Amino acid sequence: MATKSIKVDYLARVEGEGALDLHIKDGQVTAAQLRIFEPPRFFEAFLRGRSYAETPDIVARICGICPIAYQMSAVHAIEQAFGVTVDGQLRALRRLIYCGEWIESHGLHVVMLHAPDFLGFHDAIQMAGDHAEIVQGGLALKKAGNELLRVLGGREIHPINVKAGGFYRLPTRAEMAPVAEDLKRARDIAVDLVRWVAKLPFPDYERDYEFVALRHPDEYPFNEGRLVSNRGIDIDISEFDDEFEERHVAHSTALHSVVKRRGPYLVGPLARYALNYEFLPQSVKDLAAEIGLGPVCKNPFQSIIVRALEVLFACEEALRIIDDYDPSEPASVPFETRAGVGYGCTEAPRGVCWHRYEFDDEGAIISARIVPPTSQNQPSIEADLTAVASTMLNETDDRIRHRCEQSIRNYDPCISCSVHFLNLTIHRS
Repeated sequence: MATKSIKVDYLARVEGEGALDLHIKDGQVTAAQLRIFEPPRFFEAFLRGRSYAETPDIVARICGICPIAYQMSAVHAIEQAFGVTVDGQLRALRRLIYCGEWIESHGLHVVMLHAPDFLGFHDAIQMAGDHAEIVQGGLALKKAGNELLRVLGGREIHPINVKAGGFYRLPTRAEMAPVAEDLKRARDIAVDLVRWVAKLPFPDYERDYEFVALRHPDEYPFNEGRLVSNRGIDIDISEFDDEFEERHVAHSTALHSVVKRRGPYLVGPLARYALNYEFLPQSVKDLAAEIGLGPVCKNPFQSIIVRALEVLFACEEALRIIDDYDPSEPASVPFETRAGVGYGCTEAPRGVCWHRYEFDDEGAIISARIVPPTSQNQPSIEADLTAVASTMLNETDDRIRHRCEQSIRNYDPCISCSVHFLNLTIHRS
């Protein structure tokens, strides 16, 4: 029995540390394991005993790329536990700050992390030699999103202006005006980016995913909605544990989340798009039709197109909210703490981010639980890897390795907030 090992010593376009083991026996892929070996970070443990007021700033540190997802899920859970209602302009401003996160995160992933895979470049710096305008556009999108986070959130990385009940301070219209101009330019860049990524060479591959996302009756989801799927799930976010289960697996320090009755499911852009297409602005739908993308996309490699469309949506939504902005309203609503349990669930760039907190009478956390998007997608990533590698068994190990790396990057996995290396081992027998 012969075994061959292929190692990728350094992969700079996925966030975190992990390894992939691909097992091939008798001409079949018997297992594809995405091993996550980063040490636990214990956020849920050291939240215990902390005040609710500290929570948004603590959980923001879970991710440097999508801190708003953790802050928003946390404040919604806090407010539910304390019986707080935030609506009107404050609700709109929460959508606005989420727009900034989607723009900067998707812009970074589409151009800097994912596009090089399709064109045979090692990284975006190398890609810039032939596609300078695209790379410059990606950097401009990142800057526009970051600037929106700075003005509304207090700073670009781990914003500090978000709190339960609203914000600590609201920006003036004068502060918002240059942000709007940046977003108008970003909107034009996003249109061109969608048309460009639509022409990339995509593998002919589809899977029949169970899509899971928030769905709101009136809008494309950011902060609110029921958890739904294309296979019949339709639940309040508090019922998460009724349908989904987190499991420990021997090869990973990250939990794997599955639908109890069926197995892997998919969260993120493809799921949001398929389950909420009707709520996209007509301009986004028209552009999707122009490039030949229907209301459902099952090719994970084309997730790069849907992310680019979501950048355009976020620009349009942000400009709409800024146009209606009135800074004279209060920055937050008052409330009293009480004992209780609260749930929050929002749509991070990578998908559903679910939180549950239990508080005592004074608002200190008794217990905390956080389910991030990547742990929910890991079983689906492994299923993709098995299916993709099975179509390439006669190819060289280098080609199998590249396609597997590309398959992982389809998900924009946030294993952690740092650059990581991926060790790929192929076992042939």
